[in-house]
Amino acid sequence: MSEPFTFATLQVEADDRGIVCCTFNRPEVRNALNLEMVQEVRRLLEQLAARDEVRALIFTGAGGQAFVSGADIAELRERGRAEALQRINNSLFREIEQFPVPTIAAVRGWALGGGCELAMACDLRVAGESARFGQPEVRLGIIPGAGATYRLPRLVGMGRARELIFTGRIIDASEALAIGLVNYVVPDDEVLAKARALAEAIAEGSPLAVRFAKMALNAAAEMSTDAALTLETIMQAVLFEDEEKYRRMSAFLERRRARKS
Repeated sequence: MSEPFTFATLQVEADDRGIVCCTFNRPEVRNALNLEMVQEVRRLLEQLAARDEVRALIFTGAGGQAFVSGADIAELRERGRAEALQRINNSLFREIEQFPVPTIAAVRGWALGGGCELAMACDLRVAGESARFGQPEVRLGIIPGAGATYRLPRLVGMGRARELIFTGRIIDASEALAIGLVNYVVPDDEVLAKARALAEAIAEGSPLAVRFAKMALNAAAEMSTDAALTLETIMQAVLFEDEEKYRRMSAFLERRRARKS
């Protein structure tokens, strides 16, 4: 997979299995999310969505001290009502959530405010032992405005979400795992390896089936039960006549016959 990616705030690597790793690269400010980074991530998503060979997208932070420490406060302080209504970060995280293939946040160090919201917009989260998560916005006179009031309750339950948002309390990796905010906690030096292992496992599946599964899971959170089940049925009908399904099931049956012989 070629790598024609050139960005000022991101480092992007892609391998021949279709696994892309995007590193937020502003370590001098703990990878704070500024407008330039938002625009570059959006451009990257647009480029990758057009590539059928992409199987998974990993996000991580440079420098080891932070995934994304939050929105750039210097920029945020100057934003007014008009900028809030533009949904600058909110709309980007929605794009990440709806990205066609699974996304994985590989988190070391700080993931606060917008950084935590970005991680929650990903499908899976791998945390290093140094990871710290929180929504401290109320301490700055604002609310979590980029999806935390929507996604955090769905991950950890309404009661815990209320506590974390109302108090702005920062939690460590072990607590994040216990309440369901992250999928795995590993030593810091194993975070990317674990994220890549997950991405490789995803890449083993049928590309169309994985994309449909993500689409169905996203829709299930926002549709009625009947509508979600109807969508699932339609997707399954398409997959039942997909050549990939015949190839994979035939290979499975051949392996089973070989084991019996």
